[in-house]
Formats: sequence, structure tokens, C-alpha cells
Amino acid sequence: MAAPAVGKRVLDTGWLAARSTEVELTGVQLTTTDPPAAGPDTAAPWMPAAVPGTVLGTLLKNKLIPDPFYGLNNQAIIDIADSGREYYTFWFFTTFRCAPSGDQHVTLNFRGINYSAEMYLNGHKEVLPKGMFRRHTIDITGILHPDGNNLLAVLVHPPDHPGAIPPQGGQGGDHEIGKDVAAQYVEGWDWVCPIRDRNTGIWDEVSVSITGPVNITDPHLVSTFHDDFKRSYLHCTFQLENKSSSVADCAVKIQVSTEVEGTICLVEHLQSYAIAAPHSVLEYTIPPLFFYKPNLWWPNGMGKQSLYNVEISVDVKGFGESDYWSHYFGFRKIESTVDESTGGRIFKVNGEPIFIRGGNWILSDGLLRLTKKRYMTDIKFHADMNFNMIRCWGGGLAERPDFYHFCDVYGLLVWQDFWITGDVDGRGIPVSNPDGPLDHDLFLLCARDTVKLLRNHASLALWVGGNEQVPPVDINSALMNDLKLHPLFVSCQKIKDQEKYLSQESTDPSKYLDGTRVYVQGSLWDGFANGKGDFTDGPYEIQYPESFFKDSFYKYGFNPEVGSVGLPVAATIRATMPPAGWSIPIFKKRIDGYIEEVPNTIWDYHKYIPYSNPGKVHDQIELFGHPKDLDDFCEKAQLGNYVQYRALLEGWNSFMWTKFTGVLIWKTQNPWTGLRGQLYDHLHDQTAGFYGCRCAAEPVHVQLNLASYFVEVVNTTADELADMAVEISVWDLDGVSPYYEVTEKIVVPPKKVKQIIEMKYPQMKDAKPVYFLLLKLFRLSDNKILSRNFYWLHLPGKDYKLLEQYRKKKIPLRIESEITVSGSIHKVRMTIENKSKKSIAESTRFVGLSRPGDNLRKVEVSGTDSGVAFFLHFSVHTSEPSTAEEKCIDTRILPVHYSDNYFSLTPGEKIDIDISFEAPQGSTPRVVLRGWNHHPNHTVVI
Repeated sequence: MAAPAVGKRVLDTGWLAARSTEVELTGVQLTTTDPPAAGPDTAAPWMPAAVPGTVLGTLLKNKLIPDPFYGLNNQAIIDIADSGREYYTFWFFTTFRCAPSGDQHVTLNFRGINYSAEMYLNGHKEVLPKGMFRRHTIDITGILHPDGNNLLAVLVHPPDHPGAIPPQGGQGGDHEIGKDVAAQYVEGWDWVCPIRDRNTGIWDEVSVSITGPVNITDPHLVSTFHDDFKRSYLHCTFQLENKSSSVADCAVKIQVSTEVEGTICLVEHLQSYAIAAPHSVLEYTIPPLFFYKPNLWWPNGMGKQSLYNVEISVDVKGFGESDYWSHYFGFRKIESTVDESTGGRIFKVNGEPIFIRGGNWILSDGLLRLTKKRYMTDIKFHADMNFNMIRCWGGGLAERPDFYHFCDVYGLLVWQDFWITGDVDGRGIPVSNPDGPLDHDLFLLCARDTVKLLRNHASLALWVGGNEQVPPVDINSALMNDLKLHPLFVSCQKIKDQEKYLSQESTDPSKYLDGTRVYVQGSLWDGFANGKGDFTDGPYEIQYPESFFKDSFYKYGFNPEVGSVGLPVAATIRATMPPAGWSIPIFKKRIDGYIEEVPNTIWDYHKYIPYSNPGKVHDQIELFGHPKDLDDFCEKAQLGNYVQYRALLEGWNSFMWTKFTGVLIWKTQNPWTGLRGQLYDHLHDQTAGFYGCRCAAEPVHVQLNLASYFVEVVNTTADELADMAVEISVWDLDGVSPYYEVTEKIVVPPKKVKQIIEMKYPQMKDAKPVYFLLLKLFRLSDNKILSRNFYWLHLPGKDYKLLEQYRKKKIPLRIESEITVSGSIHKVRMTIENKSKKSIAESTRFVGLSRPGDNLRKVEVSGTDSGVAFFLHFSVHTSEPSTAEEKCIDTRILPVHYSDNYFSLTPGEKIDIDISFEAPQGSTPRVVLRGWNHHPNHTVVI
């Protein structure tokens, strides 16, 4: 048998699982004389397992439990508090081939187990200690089977303190989970149901690594900059472990390459030498590599996300290549301080202040089905919304390398909390765990290991001790010390001081545990909320859109959590609930005129948050007319979603740098089929709020201040906007434009908001009660539109009920489609034009122009009316429902990426929408267009 090559092999297939109480054999027997049969011969209690994954994921995979995220199914699954920990203690078993030869060494690696385990390999036992967020590496060289066939069994135990769920629910259940170092959301929150197994399982990657006598461990990459980012050095420190019994004469190589226009270009190569004593670990620092004007990594909206591939290898004399490591790396410098004028925390990347607009993130999936494909979709969705930061909330995960990789690729800065929450750790009701987890040393071990796992990612911007709480004093002090900044990364230091430091200080920055990004003790401290730890984040419910623009709405410079509604589309409701969940809330009108929404029991279980806040906010769905059924309710909810989230971000835009330094929406998504606080649902279909955010968070943006009715231009970039103008047009429900204006030439300085002109239409004598407003920021020299923003508005004291009649309008459209198919990947460019007769003679300014190809298709949608084609939205499906019963079947293809959606077109307007998706094998995709007053359900069959 040939010697296996140096490298890593992931063990993610062929796993079996069984409940421990149903297996009479010992771990030694399972991995020697009595292994379970795999394949079609698998017999109970053994079953195919989800690895990586959880016990619940395995049970669901084998249809032994109902889908816990569907309807009220979760109530039918026994909770660990009632079953006992043994019920969710499971064996996991697999086989793998590996037969090292000569001086090769093999390690078995577990990147995440929840919560503790015993590992058996070929009859040999190894205890894997407690802690959800730690890696386990076991040298298995001496216990591999000579014939290369190896039997592996892992007995996984749930968290020690899984807790119980009080009848009233609550934030983190009874808080017992806080005694362990584990994800706290699993006991349930006001936005998620309890996870019955508390995420027990082998939840992250399992692998086998083969090396020579010397292996590379935990390289730390750091870039430093000088002369205004013209000169850069790449620093690198790692450990060399010599596992052999003789001295190893090592040649260490580092190679840095990047892709330039599709070609891999070698940027730098260095070779140096080291001597490793027998059975020893040597910390080795490579001499810094010099780069002149490297391509910098920038956050989304500020520039390119340039990434270099750093490859490190070690050759041992007499053996050859002994180990190899690689990582994508971005040259960038992140600084963060508290702004003296606003009190908010400021983030600078490569010296440029970044106005933060982003969202809070729990985790992608509550059963920890965390695939690369799902992560890519999640992170690209955030980039599509023009966000530049994701906060990994403290009750969730230390996110995985795949998550961070896609944040690197798409330019999302990441704020990573450690595993402390105020609700569970000393500030909740009832008060519990005031001293945090029971084992402080374990917490710090997990924290330090997490830092080593993630620190090389360009996107990682900030470590935070906890959510709405600081860690216990000893943990906090240790983290402050461990994560102290290297002098080169202290923001207040002048360039000349840095040069002085280089000549005097011998410590290479890559020798620090991190040292390149700040540590903040809690999410309400030191530049977040009021900076003092008081509960000054939020609010979390529906608001009047104009409220976000008022100076009184929020007092502090950086709001780490502000949330609202998030009902998905009707198709998602039908796909995730039985018919009993398709009934819409009962609207109860109170004596004070406010409406109280009373949802059905399934919506209530799925944490629905209403579109009214009696006593404060009138119902924002009833505003459009009383909903008739589920489709009507969800369509009007999308109108509310779009308005709510666009206004939220535009309100923050309006005070950019004068009062606010950033805002994070609570939250962007749910790890299950929840009905609140989300911009896309668990099935990966976007709400209209997604596109409201996409509009408001664009780097250059024109907007209407809904409190003052002044038009504003927001320039978040480092470049001046010159030779610009704003076109303002109002459209009534008859398709007439009673108000049209083009401003004089304007100039907007970098990182400024400029008030342009008051929109006076509401003050006009003949102003209509409901009207549309279109704003376009364009360049005078070529009419290119930089920002387009469409509003539906009503006069003070009025509502949108007149839009009900507007549904009967038949607006003529021209629709073109250009289709490109490569394997299962489909790309479609849809060009839609409103063929209504224009009532004003404005210049021709299109958002996009199609480039016709051989596969261009055209269709005319007839219509006799003139007016706005309102609230058009695309979806992609696999087949055409033919019966009433089939219409309840979810035919959507998900996920789909749209360059825009939930858009409207005024008479004469034309727009391009780019759509991309992966179609299921054997399907015939259909792109469907629907709208408020577009009912033919125009379909393009691909």
C-alpha cells in the first residue's frame, strides 16, 4: 500500500449513529470485534448520521422526529429536561483508511463537539474534554491498524447543564445552560423555540491530517503598514512540532500569490531554516516579507476585497515536504476608537472611517446544518443588502471558518461576541449565573482557541466580551490582557511613533495572540449604546417611518441592536405550517382606536411580532386596507417591511457622523422558521425589507427625510460627488405627474450628508391624499443614475386605502429576458419597461440598459391604463401548478439572488434586473413576475 500524501482528509461521509442506551457494546468492542454494519445492512439501533451536525439533525434525517421547525412539531419532540441527558447521548461511528509509512504521523481532529466525548479508535480510548468551542487534536499514529482499515467510535454527551424551559418561556429558559461554555440560545428566546437536544453532537468538521516528522500549528498572519499604506510587511509566527526522536533540519518556505485577471501571480517567496529538537515544539517567526503598494482589502461598498493566498510549507532533510498550510489573507488595517463628538464607536479600515450599517446574526441554522453553500448564500445576502458589518451575537456561535471565509470574500466586517449574555449571565429574570460559567479556565481556553482559529481572517474586526453583559472580572481581565493591541495597532499612535517603535521594539506583531483588533468588554459599553452598560439598545417593534428621522428617536452614537417586524411571503407560511397556520391575525379595535393583532397559535409559537403597537403605533397593514386572506396580508406586510427597514437605515443616514457612527439591525435572519426580526427567511427567500435595506444602505444614496421632507444626498465614500443633480417627480394614481423638478448642480463632499431641497408637494393646494415620489441622483455630464429611490406616501392624517382600487389598473409593460445557462447555474437579465404615456418631458435616464444577445426574448403586456407599475417582484419556480391542491405546494427555487426586487416603475421608466440561481437537476425553471397592479403573472420558461 502506497504511503498517503501529506495533507488533510475530511471525514464527512459514512457516519452511523445510535442512542447510547440502546447500544450494549462498549467502545472497545465497537472498534475491534463488533462494529456496526454500514450501508444497506445497517440495523437498528444504528442509523445514518449527520456529521457534522447534531443528534436532532440525525433523528430528522432518519425521519424519527418530525421537522421541529414546521408548525407546532417542536412541541411533539421530547425536551432534554424531561428525557434526561442519556436520551440525547449518542454514539457516532465511522471507518476510514489510513496507513502511514516511515516517519509519517497522523492526527485525528475534531473542530467542534458539543459538549464532551469519549473517542475510541481501534480499541484505544481518548477522553475529549468539555467545551463546545474548542478543538481536539489526537495523535493516532501509534494506534492505526496496520492494514489501513480503522474503526472510529465517538460517544457524545450533551451539555452538563441543559436546563429546563419554564412554562412562560423566556430569554434562555431557566438560564442553566450558562453554567457551561456552550451556545445559550438553545433554551429558547423571544425569537426562537427551544432546541430539544441543546445542539448535542459532532457539530463541526472531523478530519485526519498526515504529516512528516514536523508539523505546522496555528500560523498567525499580520500585515503592518507605513508611508500611508505604500509599504507593507507580512509577519508570520507559527509553531513547529517535531514528533520524531531525532533532530529535524527544516527548510521553511512561505509563498504569497494572488489572482490578477484570472491568472495566478506569484507575489513573494521566502525560504529560511530552523532546527527542531526531538519531541519538541518550536515557536518560529519568519522574517517579515516586504510588499510595495499591495492590493488592499476593503469592506463592502468601499473598494475591492483583495485576497492573497499565503502558503507555508516545511521540508525536513531526508524526508521531503513534512507539512503544508494555506490561508487566504487580506492586507488591511482595522482601527476602532470611541468618537469624542458623538460618543459612538468608530471603525476605520486602511485609515478610512466606515459608517457602519449592518445586522445582528444568531447562526444560520438551529440544527447546525452549516454547509459551505448555505454560508455563501447567507453572507452574499448581507453583501447584497449593501451591509458592511455582521455581529455574531453572544448567545449563538463562535462562527466557523467557512462563515469568515465568505465574509472575507464579500467584504463583511465581523464583530464576534464571546459566550456571555446579560439574560443568562446575571442580568436576566430570574437572576442567575452572576459569575458566568462554572469553569472560568475552560471559558478562557475556548476563547483563546477560537482566537487562534479565526484571527487570520481579514473580515474579523472586533472581539466583544459578551452581549449586554461583561464577563466575570477574572475572565474579562484575562481577555483584556490576551487581546491587548500591539503598539503598531494603537490608533492614537502617530506614524513617526510607529517608526520609532520599529527601531526600538523587538516583538513581532505576529507573536501576539491577536494584537491587531480591539477587545471591548460588552455590547453596551465603550462606544456602544450609552457606553456604560445600561440597557440602551433597541427598540424592537414596529415604528412610524418618520420616527427614525427624529432627533429624539435614539440618543447615542452607535446602536448595536434595533429591530422590528419580519413576516415572510405567503409561500413561506404555507411551506412551513399546516393549513391551521394560514389564518391571518384577528384585528381587534380598541377603544382608543388602536388595533391589537391576535395571531393564531402557530404564529404565536413562531414568535410573530405584530405590525401594530397599541398606544404607540397604528397598524401598518391596516393602513393599506383590511387584509382579506393570507396572500393579501403577506403582500401588505411586505409593503410595511420595505418602508420600515428603509426608513430605519435612512434615519441613521440622515445623522451620519453628526450624531451616529453606526447601527446594527436586530436581526437579519432567524436560525429557524421564525416570524419576527428578519430580512430573509429560513428557506432563503427575501422579504421586501431586504430590498428596503439594499436601497437605503447603498454607498451613494438619495433619500427623503420623512420628518422634514427635505431631499438629502448621502455620500459614505471617500470621493467627492461633483457635477450632480437630483430629479424629483411626483406621480398620482391617475398616472399624472403634478410635481416635477430638477435641482441645480450640486457637490457633496466625502462622508457627508447634504440637504438639497424641500419637497413641497404635500403643501400644494391640490395635493392628492396618496401619491408616489421618485428621486434620482444623476451625473449631469452623461445622465448616469447613481441612486434611485421610489416612495409611496400619503398626506398627514390620511392612509393608503386608495391603493386598493389601484390594483385594478392595467399598466402596459414590455418585458425582455436574456438567459445564460452553465450547467445548473442560471443567469437571467430581465428588462422591464413601463409603456404608459409620460406626462412630463424629463430627460432619458435609465437605471440600466440591456445588451441584447441571441437568446433575447420579448413580450408585451397589454394595458389601457397609464400610471405606476407598483411593487413588482420576481420569483423563480420549478413548475406550473395546475390544480388548487398543487397551488399549496411550494414550487419556488431557493435561494435566488436578485439585483433588485419589490420595485416600481413610473411611466416611461425602464430597468434591468439580474437574477441568478442554481436549478435542481431535471427541473424546468420559470421566472415569474407579479405586482400590486400586475396580475398576468408573466412567466419566462428557461
